[in-house]
Amino acid sequence: MLREMIEKAATAMQQAYAPYSGFHVGAVIKSKGGALFVGCNVENAAYPEGVCAEAGAISAMILAGDREIEEIVVMGAGKSLVTPCGGCRQKIREFAGDDIKIHICDPQGLRKTVTLKELLPLSFGPENLR
Repeated sequence: MLREMIEKAATAMQQAYAPYSGFHVGAVIKSKGGALFVGCNVENAAYPEGVCAEAGAISAMILAGDREIEEIVVMGAGKSLVTPCGGCRQKIREFAGDDIKIHICDPQGLRKTVTLKELLPLSFGPENLR
């Protein structure tokens, strides 16, 4: 399943709309139900009103009726790892626990796998409000 997720993230990355930054990102979420949801970044002339790839994939998941993330692939090019931004880390946290795997990829494949807890330690989530 990870191979399929990476392939879908690569396709999404190619479809990204990034005329201002030139930085294309694709993301794929696997829900607890096993469905895959894809997103790409979409920039806007009213910078920074764009949408991150992860946020797009989360929106697709919610629209389909799923509410729990099992794992994620995020793909972007460059020397450094392309990880979810701070805002996306919090968006992911809304629908996932600390232990989910986030696979950081580039067009050549998997570079590193981390947990959400590693990316967002001491996080604030829905259970903090209950």
